[in-house]
Amino acid sequence: MAIDVQSHKKKVLNQKLNFNFVPFIDILFTVMIFLVVTSNFAATDMQTNTADDATHDSSGKPVSDVSGSEEYFVVPVAGLHKVTVNGQDMSSLIRGSSIGVHATVMDQGEVIIKPGEIVIVTPSGFDVKKAVADPK
Repeated sequence: MAIDVQSHKKKVLNQKLNFNFVPFIDILFTVMIFLVVTSNFAATDMQTNTADDATHDSSGKPVSDVSGSEEYFVVPVAGLHKVTVNGQDMSSLIRGSSIGVHATVMDQGEVIIKPGEIVIVTPSGFDVKKAVADPK
């Protein structure tokens, strides 16, 4: 029995290449969905020289721009039960787990927030009784 190689060769050469696009599209969409789900679209904080830099000092603490009669920042802390200013207990001024801290103390002093507690060190010469107030 003879093998007809020539007819088989003609048949193979005359066939057109057939590409199935359905699996290709499935894989493409799967990769795209994976990239979208695993990507982080949060904005990043970039250092730029804008007018926004004037509101922050070199320590990263916000610098207040108090205008009008606003002298105190309300600082809420979950479960706040103790506030000390230069070692003096000022916990009687806590209302609704928050306290008002003077703008000068926020800018020039030190405010340490711990779970349920705030420790404040005022700038030199600043009155301890003016450092915090009852938030109204």
